[in-house]
Amino acid sequence: MTVDADVFVIGAGPAGLTTAYCLTKETSSVIVIEKDPVYVGGISRTVRHGNYLFDVGGHRFFSKAKEVVDLWLEILPDDFITRQRLSRIYYGGKFYSYPLNAFQALRNLGIFTSAACVLSYAFAKAFPVASPRSFHDWVRNQFGERLFQIFFKTYTEKVWGMSCDEISSDWAAQRIKGLDLRIAVTNALTRSFRRKPKADAAGGEVVKTLIETFQYPRKGPGMMWEAAAARITERGGRILMGRELADLAYDDLRKHWRIGVVTADGRREDYTARHIVSSAPVRELVQRLSPKPISVLHARALRYRDFLTVALMVDKPDLFADNWIYIHDPSVKVGRVQNFGSWSPDMAPPAMSCLGLEYFCFEGDGLWAMSDRDLVALATQEIVKVGLISAADVVDGCVVRQPKAYPVYDDAYRENMAVIRRDLEQSYPSLHLVGRNGMHKYNNQDHAMMTAMLTARNILAGERIYDVWQVNEDAEYHEAGASSAQAALASERLVPLKASTRAA
Repeated sequence: MTVDADVFVIGAGPAGLTTAYCLTKETSSVIVIEKDPVYVGGISRTVRHGNYLFDVGGHRFFSKAKEVVDLWLEILPDDFITRQRLSRIYYGGKFYSYPLNAFQALRNLGIFTSAACVLSYAFAKAFPVASPRSFHDWVRNQFGERLFQIFFKTYTEKVWGMSCDEISSDWAAQRIKGLDLRIAVTNALTRSFRRKPKADAAGGEVVKTLIETFQYPRKGPGMMWEAAAARITERGGRILMGRELADLAYDDLRKHWRIGVVTADGRREDYTARHIVSSAPVRELVQRLSPKPISVLHARALRYRDFLTVALMVDKPDLFADNWIYIHDPSVKVGRVQNFGSWSPDMAPPAMSCLGLEYFCFEGDGLWAMSDRDLVALATQEIVKVGLISAADVVDGCVVRQPKAYPVYDDAYRENMAVIRRDLEQSYPSLHLVGRNGMHKYNNQDHAMMTAMLTARNILAGERIYDVWQVNEDAEYHEAGASSAQAALASERLVPLKASTRAA
């Protein structure tokens, strides 16, 4: 029976568009729907306000996966610029370079607090929390209680809106993985004595959180995804904007999916497809499946953290060199400040600047519900309090809200996702989950893309050769079959095989 598409992709963010881009190299029978009526790219989109451009969240283009880097350059060959990674932490009314400068940290903290941090670290190593379950436990074991209180607690609780004792240790293990205090101190001392450390040139391990340069599209990450979308449509794929998934049902007799979609103006559209690739939040996807899966209650228990950016247009050039500043001070609500001119000089008009103040919230709470005008006023007040600009410098502002920006790693998420995965994989073998929200995994952009690339290969091969759930996990990555000896991917981070294949 004829279907509208071999593959129907839900969501035109990095994962959804990467899947469609890879598929349309082999087949044009691909449809992508995107809820946003204007922008592709999801949380990696670039928003335009007059002559200003700003990134929703800040996206460095850096990856250990050569395949991902090659794909970036294939999609956008002429528009990447190399940028210096510069950031600071604002804590206790003082700024700290990040990664740390040893002498600056000693000066700002004072000798007694610094000594207390060292003793706290030694105590944590001598008497670690057995089987750490929370973010607090994990960081305390890794860095000591004193450093946890100074450099982790306030910012993390701003981001998640919950106590560090309620956040799963999985979050820390994934996001701070590989960053050891000994390495951090060594890097801090190196930076204190010379501008550019040479440890990586000597073959030493470079922790991803400590990289000093990255690639960035001249006009923001949206350039990448707009270019990918254009290539998909050139190859015959379809991208339908302003469409939201309404319902999804598998026809076991005909072996295809029936998809109901609602347009921005309220009209219903119906499609059929052999495969579904979803980067939509798992909670929403499962609740739209018909009949309801047995895991629907587990899906409803999944939680998300929402996010908004207040962009301030500033009548001053070259405000400061940082790409972003982390605000660890509890006296203000802002969590991070982006300086978009430091990401790329093309993001703001000449002699002007654009700052993005990031606020973490829950959809419907006080911050989310504030008017744009009040949010711009709040952001102006807080940026002045931090001491970065004066109120008179702000000439305009706008607000962008991003629902479900971050999947929450609470103490129940792992069990819930295990049930959902098992249920969907057994019931719907032609349903593929990709990306951050699609898999309820806080992936970086490159990891989200890798899950999409492997999913496209699985679909084209007609079987699940690769286990996409092993991307960004502490696992030994292998290639399939005889080609593995030929190092076909030539990547520092090889791709994971399906578990059953690894065992064989």
